[in-house]
Amino acid sequence: MGDRSLEILDGGMGRELQRRGAPFRQPEWSALALSEAPEAVIAVHTAYIEAGAGVITSNSYAVVPFHIGEQRFADEGFALAATAGQLARTAADASARPVKVAGSLPPLFGSYRPDLFEPERVTEVLLPLVVGLAPYVDLWLAETQSAIVEVQAIAKQLPADGKPLWVSFTLQDEEVGEVPTLRSGESVTQAAEAVAALGVKAMLFNCSQPEVIGAAIDAAREVFERLGADIAIGAYANAFPPQPKDATANDGLDELREDLDPPGYLSWSQNWRQRGASLLGGCCGIGPEHIAELKRHLD
Repeated sequence: MGDRSLEILDGGMGRELQRRGAPFRQPEWSALALSEAPEAVIAVHTAYIEAGAGVITSNSYAVVPFHIGEQRFADEGFALAATAGQLARTAADASARPVKVAGSLPPLFGSYRPDLFEPERVTEVLLPLVVGLAPYVDLWLAETQSAIVEVQAIAKQLPADGKPLWVSFTLQDEEVGEVPTLRSGESVTQAAEAVAALGVKAMLFNCSQPEVIGAAIDAAREVFERLGADIAIGAYANAFPPQPKDATANDGLDELREDLDPPGYLSWSQNWRQRGASLLGGCCGIGPEHIAELKRHLD
């Protein structure tokens, strides 16, 4: 596992959009820029590519009813997802070196809230995203997932298009037991066994404190070694303080931790690399300057 070559991922989108003066407010979050400032979205993607990212993620995270509202999603969900895919593809294709586009498939009913999952609505919310993104993406990334059941539902609905599926889970920030857990309370061990059964190509951990990720990588690696599963492991943490239990990941722009500047984040990433992670990037609050640091020292 440790000999996989490293792939550098991008960092967060929302804060970078705001930094560039793109319209950015609740509840639409990063989806607002798709219709109001598409050139800013391309600029952020390009900044990550220039920093060294070999995989960028479509800005489709907030293209769900939870953020843009039921009516707007019904009217524009497909078009916004297609725009997100197209903008990422434009930035990737403009690069002198090959850059892959990951199609972001977010939590369909609210980040950090496995209790809000509605199995009967998965097709209705997922399909516009998948159909809109499909022409532009190289792989599917179900990210910031809190529960195994939602990942299984998403995987079942994906087209048989030969594109790899990566799954990224968000973890409970305050660990109580030996084995790290998803926000649903399920263990990383259970999650790794479940994704291995789905035939995923990579399992990652994102939108969590860096402190809980190392043990999660270890737990996933143990499962994949036991099963003889050829699945890459990755991580992209956020730079926020621990989130309260009732947080929805988007209650506003949180203060960032001062210790997670580029050198501080690099030291965590070096630890994850030593533990066997081969896909490394950043989530909320991790910007192009952090990715450049990873590229400089890890690649």
